[in-house]
Amino acid sequence: MKLSLPRFDRAPVLVVGDVMLDRYWHGGTSRISPEAPVPVVRVEQIEDRPGGAANVALNIAALGAPASLVGVTGVDEAGQSLSDSLAAAGVQAHFQQIERQPTIVKLRVMSRHQQLLRMDFEEPFETDPAQLLASTETLLSGVKVLVLSDYGKGALKNHQALIQAARAKGIPVLADPKGKNFEVYRGATLITPNLAEFEAVVGPCIDEADLVAKGLALIEQLDMQALLVTRGEHGMTLLRPGCPELHLPARAREVFDVTGAGDTVISTLAASLAAGEPLPQAVALANLAAGIVVGKLGTACISAPELRRAVQREEGSERGVMTLEQLLTVIEDARAQGEKIVFTNGCFDILHAGHVTYLEQARAQGDRLVVAVNDDGSVSRLKGPGRPINSVDRRMAVLAGLGAVDWVVCFPEDTPENLLAQVKPDVLVKGGDYGVDQVVGADLVKAYGGTVKVLGLVENSSTTAIVEKIRSR
Repeated sequence: MKLSLPRFDRAPVLVVGDVMLDRYWHGGTSRISPEAPVPVVRVEQIEDRPGGAANVALNIAALGAPASLVGVTGVDEAGQSLSDSLAAAGVQAHFQQIERQPTIVKLRVMSRHQQLLRMDFEEPFETDPAQLLASTETLLSGVKVLVLSDYGKGALKNHQALIQAARAKGIPVLADPKGKNFEVYRGATLITPNLAEFEAVVGPCIDEADLVAKGLALIEQLDMQALLVTRGEHGMTLLRPGCPELHLPARAREVFDVTGAGDTVISTLAASLAAGEPLPQAVALANLAAGIVVGKLGTACISAPELRRAVQREEGSERGVMTLEQLLTVIEDARAQGEKIVFTNGCFDILHAGHVTYLEQARAQGDRLVVAVNDDGSVSRLKGPGRPINSVDRRMAVLAGLGAVDWVVCFPEDTPENLLAQVKPDVLVKGGDYGVDQVVGADLVKAYGGTVKVLGLVENSSTTAIVEKIRSR
């Protein structure tokens, strides 16, 4: 299955559900309390993060997709903290605020990146279902997917009315279910229970065949189009009537904290479907996203560049020959990681030891090396009839095989100035015995604050000399 990152900026999603505030108290601990056998934490930092349905909306926004949120809070400091955090992230929040009921807060006491204690401050909300439905219906016309983020805290009391309102507009409905009554999600496009939630409804699954059979029966029973069961270290399974089951392995390299992983799955799935991805590809992207987020502490989001890098690793496209569009994308991601981009260019018609040494020296000037190669037409104009000896695709393939080279791209002009204007490398490198000001594109690079360097050539190494020697024989 080939993956690519969709246009999330064209994928508006509406989330409706239970919002809460995840609050973290961070501090050091070096002694045991004299009052009881418990560690004493000296609180040094307090951190608030949107949780529950608010975390789903935040994850969608972090991917670059327009996100709207409908939920319920109290009229209190915690509710204001939620509103402020979501607004800062670009989430359009529409809260039903209820007097005399506190916003749900989950407080975690952390020391040395370990959770020592969790305290929950919550009461089930007395939500006004009609007001919640009215807010949802107002927003449905501007979105492509509806997510029901159900934590069983009382915000969602009219699941069926919400599902039917979306279906009437042809909008897919994804639900993250809670409890043992999945009947309330009847008619949803897809639900995403974890294995424990799934087995609590259908009974224990003795093997994968049993899981598949019970899952397909549940899809038929609830008039759904698909079911996604998240299975922890065993990955996830997508089931659809009339289609082979899709089992995806877990992608986590190191599991640090599974808090909020389900939110990441449904948010990435929703944003991908809203962007037009087919369901299997959307599930695969959600699986990659989950593998990233469990390596982070607490309720966390992943960004589009993080997901893009995971896709590139999956597709084996972190290095090698690139189109210009691909090159600009990977450079953007590299810069987001603080990496310095080095650029050099040439014909590289017959690769020799001088080229290899020069490219190794160029790579040492930064973190990533881009090699821009003249296409066949420009080589012929520069070098004369009979050149190039090797076509541009072969020249690029050989360069991509060198350990010093990260990315290879070709350009049709006689000089790389147009390419330089788009790539904007941190360092422009050329080999030769001329001054920096004689390097093509030097003025352009220096104008935006880049560096230009000239490296010496290895003696007795020349493509032209090699060609003449071959011809003379």
